[in-house]
Order: sequence, then structure tokens, then C-alpha cells
Amino acid sequence: MALYRLEDFDPDYQDTFEGNDVKGLGVYTEGTNEKIGMVSDVLVDEEGHFRYLVVDLGFWIFGKKVLLPVGRSRIDYNSDRIYAVGLTREQAEDLPEFDERNTLDYDYEERVRGVYRNPSYQTSGLGTSPIIDTPAGLGTSSVVDTPTPLDATLDTSYRTTNTPIYDRDTYNYDREPSLFGLNEQNHQTLRLYEERLIANKQRIKTGEVAIGKHVETETARVAVPIERERVVIERVTPADAGKAVAPGEADFREGEVARVELHEETPDIRKEAVLREEVRVKKVVEHDTVEAQETIRREELDVNAPGLPVEER
Repeated sequence: MALYRLEDFDPDYQDTFEGNDVKGLGVYTEGTNEKIGMVSDVLVDEEGHFRYLVVDLGFWIFGKKVLLPVGRSRIDYNSDRIYAVGLTREQAEDLPEFDERNTLDYDYEERVRGVYRNPSYQTSGLGTSPIIDTPAGLGTSSVVDTPTPLDATLDTSYRTTNTPIYDRDTYNYDREPSLFGLNEQNHQTLRLYEERLIANKQRIKTGEVAIGKHVETETARVAVPIERERVVIERVTPADAGKAVAPGEADFREGEVARVELHEETPDIRKEAVLREEVRVKKVVEHDTVEAQETIRREELDVNAPGLPVEER
């Protein structure tokens, strides 16, 4: 499995961890509180799981960096320290050197893992520490550490028939929880859950308005002024009544008829359609706020540590 530097895998990792950056923390032995080095980087796998802490031993071995599996570490944010579980300063010195310029392949990882798998690793150094005698008068014997070279053959004498054999094609970090699993005693995580209300909206049909038209009939009345002719016979006595007329002026004959035509007006009623009004139909949206309530659950932390100091951060 490929490994990546934490910053290359997630450039914003500090936001993800809410400012709790392990880079720069000092690494100390768990029993003697002796400083081993400082975390210079973190290596993660393809899924972002922490696999190794890159420990810089430069303050006492110039420029040397080694890998510390996360399963062999314990982070104490209260003191800004990382404790190496079962690791002494001398053992750290004997670890294979990590070179960032070289490719981190399976063979190199196996050399590192092979060191940590050795049961004697937890109590004694990994390299040899020969005693060199000095000439008389210059002091007693001194110890000279000889780090294990990268290409050196690791001690596999501790292996038995029950010791697992790992293969590059099938290897998985989860198979070695002692190296890559977070120690349950030192890295316990208790998740507290709570429910929350999720407000959504859905559009439903609440009704339908049908708008049409129909015809109503009524009787309309209209007043039309008309003219009608009639005959008025008026008899008057002329002013020269009784005066004699000239002979032949009077023409007495029968059958003379005066004809007078009479006319009258009749109403001519017809209908025509006219536009009375327009009816415009549209929809408007009214906004309203509807409140809803529901019972939700939330988990709270119960701490039972009578007489023991507990600090919540």
C-alpha cells in the first residue's frame, strides 16, 4: 500500500484536526520521560489512516529520522508530548534510518516492522553494544553503539512455527494491530450522538379553481320616442261668411274627396354584442412560516471516576 506525507494527502489537515497538530510534538520514552526526538511528519495510507510517525532524532543524532508505528505511540495533548510505547532512546538509535528522498517500498517497511516485531525489542536495544577496552590509565571500558545498517539481516531467531508470515501481495496493516491499531487503552474514542430536525418542503395539491362563463338572459327595456300622424278636422267660420260670391264661383258637385296620408313611426329594435369587461385570472404566492416540533434525543457523557482527577477539554 502506498504511503503519503500527511500534508500531501490533505493540505488542510490542520482544519480537519481543529488545530491539534502532532507535527512538532516531542517524542519521549514512556517509562523514563527521556526525550527521543521530535515528530517531523506523519505518513498516512490511501484512506488517510495514520500509519507511521516520522521521528527526527537530530537533537542527539545529527539528521537521522526513523519511523514509529502509530500503534506504538501515545499522544498526550495536555503536555504536548508523544510517548513511544516500549521504546528506549538506544533502541530508537538502532532503527533503520528513514530517508525522505528514497521511495518507501514494502521491503523497507518490512525491515522496520521486523524490528518492532521482535519480542525482545520492548526491553532491550536492537543493535549490539560491544565493550571496547581502553588503554590503562585512560579510564574503564566504554560502550560504542553500532546502528543496524539498512541492508543488514534482521534477527529472526525469535520466530516460531506460530509466528505469522507476511507476503507483499496480501499484506494489510489491519493484520498487525499491535503496530498500526490505536491502543484501546490509550486511544479510546467514545462517540456521542444526537438527533436533529431536518426541515424539508414538499409541494402538494390543495385544490383546484375552475373558471368559466355562462349566458344569462333577461328582459331589457328601452324607451323609443315615435311620431304618429292623425287627422284633425276643424271647422271655422270665415270672416266673410254670408258674403255673396260671383256667379260660377260656386261649383256644386258631388263626390269630391280630399285625401290626406297619415304616417307614424314604429320602433326598430335590434341587438348587438358589445365588450362589457375583461376577467384576468392569475396566481400569487403567499409566504408564511409554519412551526413544527418533534421530540429528539441526545447522548450525554457520564464520567464515573470517584476521587480521580479528570480534565475535560
